[in-house]
Amino acid sequence: MFDTARLRDTVLAAWTASPARFREDANAEEDFALGGYRDRLVVELAQNAADAALRAGVPGRLRLTLADGVLLAANVGAPLDQTGVEGLSTLRVSGKKDEAGAAGRFGVGFAAVVSVTDAPSIASRATGGVRWSREETAALVAARPELAAELEGREGHVPLLRLPFSDDSLDVPEGFDTLVRLPLRDQVAEQAVRRMLEEAGPALPLSMPALETVEIEVDGRTRTISAEGWHVVAESGTFTPEQVAELFADRPTEERARPYWEVRWAVPGDRRGDVRGVVHRVVHAPTPSDEPLDLPALLIASFPMTTDRRHVAPGPLTDFLVARAAEAYVRLLGELPATPDLLDLVPGLMGKGALDAAIRREIVKALPDTPLLPTISEGVVAGNQARAVEGSAEFLAKIAGIVPGLLPAGWASRHPALTTLGVRRVDLADVVDMLSGEAVEDKDPAWWRSLYEVLPADDLEAVGAIAVPLADGRLVRGPRGTLVLSQESGTFDPASSLASLDPALLAPLGLRIVHPDAAHPLLLRLGAAEATPRTVLEDPLTHAAVSESLNSADPEPVAQAVLALVDAAGLTAGEAPWLADLALRGADGELYAAGELLLAEGSLAGLIDPEVPFGVAAADLVEKFGPHVLAAAGVLDGFAVVNDSDVLLDPAECDHDLDLEDEWLEAVLDLLPDLDVPPVVREFTAVRDLEYVADWPNALALLSRPPLRAALRPMRVLAAGETVEVPSYTAWWLSRHPVLGGRRPTELRLPTGDPLLFGLYGEAPAGIDEDALKMIGVRSTLADLLDSHGGPEELLDLLADSSLEVDRAQLRSLWIALAAVDPARVSPPEAVRAVLKGTVTVADVGDGPVVVEAPDLLALVEDRPLVLAPFDLAEALSEVLDLPLAGEVVTGAVTSAGTERPVPPEVRSLLPGAPATYVEHDELLVDGSPVPWRFFEGAVHATGVDGLARGLAWAAGQWGDRLAVAALLRDPARVPLLLAEADLDPTASI
Repeated sequence: MFDTARLRDTVLAAWTASPARFREDANAEEDFALGGYRDRLVVELAQNAADAALRAGVPGRLRLTLADGVLLAANVGAPLDQTGVEGLSTLRVSGKKDEAGAAGRFGVGFAAVVSVTDAPSIASRATGGVRWSREETAALVAARPELAAELEGREGHVPLLRLPFSDDSLDVPEGFDTLVRLPLRDQVAEQAVRRMLEEAGPALPLSMPALETVEIEVDGRTRTISAEGWHVVAESGTFTPEQVAELFADRPTEERARPYWEVRWAVPGDRRGDVRGVVHRVVHAPTPSDEPLDLPALLIASFPMTTDRRHVAPGPLTDFLVARAAEAYVRLLGELPATPDLLDLVPGLMGKGALDAAIRREIVKALPDTPLLPTISEGVVAGNQARAVEGSAEFLAKIAGIVPGLLPAGWASRHPALTTLGVRRVDLADVVDMLSGEAVEDKDPAWWRSLYEVLPADDLEAVGAIAVPLADGRLVRGPRGTLVLSQESGTFDPASSLASLDPALLAPLGLRIVHPDAAHPLLLRLGAAEATPRTVLEDPLTHAAVSESLNSADPEPVAQAVLALVDAAGLTAGEAPWLADLALRGADGELYAAGELLLAEGSLAGLIDPEVPFGVAAADLVEKFGPHVLAAAGVLDGFAVVNDSDVLLDPAECDHDLDLEDEWLEAVLDLLPDLDVPPVVREFTAVRDLEYVADWPNALALLSRPPLRAALRPMRVLAAGETVEVPSYTAWWLSRHPVLGGRRPTELRLPTGDPLLFGLYGEAPAGIDEDALKMIGVRSTLADLLDSHGGPEELLDLLADSSLEVDRAQLRSLWIALAAVDPARVSPPEAVRAVLKGTVTVADVGDGPVVVEAPDLLALVEDRPLVLAPFDLAEALSEVLDLPLAGEVVTGAVTSAGTERPVPPEVRSLLPGAPATYVEHDELLVDGSPVPWRFFEGAVHATGVDGLARGLAWAAGQWGDRLAVAALLRDPARVPLLLAEADLDPTASI
């Protein structure tokens, strides 16, 4: 029917006439089969089925069956005809060139069968069939001598599809019109076909709309592929002659004969935005190419292809279709449901290839102006008109009328696609800024509470400036500094709440109280304070009202409000010292600061100097609020006490408005080492207004009893990680003032004090607790005096006071005690108590006093004031007093001649350490002056018995035995008696 013999003869004749034509056809078929169409078998079979259905005007259907090494492809539609047979047997010539919508365009697609079979066949029920055979073609070619050389050069390989043979052996299955039969060449070919069948997916019917379904049966298992469930957007058109001339100038003639274009995009309806794993992510033109396309949708377009049918050819036609593809893609996004899934379809600029990037650029350029995004209150708007805010659906609904173009909840505000769409991201802090002015002027307090309920609170800094409606009608920026009234049942202790106070009473304080209908716990997290009486008192506005009350034109309302708060808060005296600035009326009708008023019946009123300008609190204030409230507000009842904690001992920080507080601080810092960080007093307690007291006996009686007694105790200071005790302010102040019978405490001693202090200190009055007296500086013992800061210098100053009497024994004991003091604690005195020619006197340093360290020097310095103490303490005492030793002011050289004599044996029995000899002088001269003895350069020099006894006792280190030695020297017979007496000495003297 198809005149296959004529076709074979024609081709064989052409080959015989031109063997190069044979070679060309063989090479071309091999290139198509092994190159551009090597893995297109299933696609090309589907393409032929789609074109047959299109020609017949019926829904396309294709069934692919792989069994027993044979692939069968059955389809419906127009049957095989003569033109079709010629097209299948002729390379590069398509019989469909005038068919709009046909998938086949180039006439070479059927060559894909060559890669898997050597004997393909095709038959239609209505028209019959044809087949091709590599073996039979080779035989026909071999019979032509003219082609022998070509055949030999190709090792017997011949074109398969150029010589068709009639074939009536195929039975087309019921329900189908045409059948293609492909006996597979070998196992490799079968595996390739299996792979292509497994990879076949919705891209087949999507790229070939005429093909509705594809059934694939492999080893008895069947699956069906269709485009059902995919959303498709298609654009198509016909080129005008002018467009053909412009766009097809570089394209082959047969392409110019098909002036049609088409672009289709498809996404799966149930997996919108994700075609990965469903279709190959390449451009389909309309069959798959090797052009990568990383967009999340399938693109089928009539792009011009290069000769290998694998890549899109660049040029004006491609540029035209890129623009149409971008327009269609934007339309696709507009047709899809406006849900957050849409963002996954918005492309970025980075493509996987030049074509992919070009399409993306065009899409991205158009997106910001395209209405795609839903808003809460304005319908669908373009991306450049939309705003994205992160937050819950309730929060976004609340601000929708204030933030224009607001996207609903679920549209991830950080999604990169929003940037591509031109959406402006609005940070939470910026939203908070927008919630002000005219935008919210009609919002009532209840609306604000409902906003706080849904306001994102993960970032407190971002929402810290949220507006807050106040009870007085104002709208202020930020909760910090506002007060939240919270009077719900069970929330507060009634004693500490403001429920009992009239809000109008607090109005003069100018407080920023949150409107009750707007109160919400979030405001407390953002810095608002819970409005208890104490927090209201501590509010800066209350502080300001108090500090300015004396200068106010009408201070009475402020006073009434503050006193009511003090009463409700249960404050005690001294707890809020700043309240002492509150302007209150006195009994004389004048205004006073609270700290300058006295309670008429208070204990302090009788102690204060009448000349001090204190007022007395108005009787009606005392009657209305009670003396305890006025005392807590700073009015003086008893002594006012300042209590503070964690006080930095630094001039800039430690300021409690106490008399001489700066001097006390300086004195305390002098007691501590130099530190990089100021020391800290954990608990600071001080009695104020001491400078106004006139009746000190009664005042001290109050101060020495609890609770004021606590203010006298030393304060514990944390310095450099260690805790140190220092004098309290109150004790220090009292120690510096004449509060004990007109004398300072540091000038007095306890009546039961150390006898060594008698004569130096006056006796403190009786009847006052001695421990309290010691805390304010009254002296008790010599040891405590010397251990105290400045104690040694104080004692030296007293010893230098000639009006004070000190006996010689007392003086010796005082020198012994002072010798143990660290010289670094003492500044050298200008005068010292000394002994001059047997009389205790006060000598200026300029008079040349010396400390005597050896008895043989006494005769050499007898004209000087002498500091006399045990000789073994002389050197230490010299350093403390910064005075020279006697040996440092005289030479002490022996200047007379004598005779060396043996020491009597009897002496050695009493002085075992005595030298064996001594030097006897008729007249001993030292530095030219006569002296009784001298121990010089290891030798004892003496004249007379007494001098010798002293010299030998000193040299033997037994100075205390000098009188016994003298007696022995006068009467040696008394030695047994003296030794017996020595044996009777008490153990303490041994």
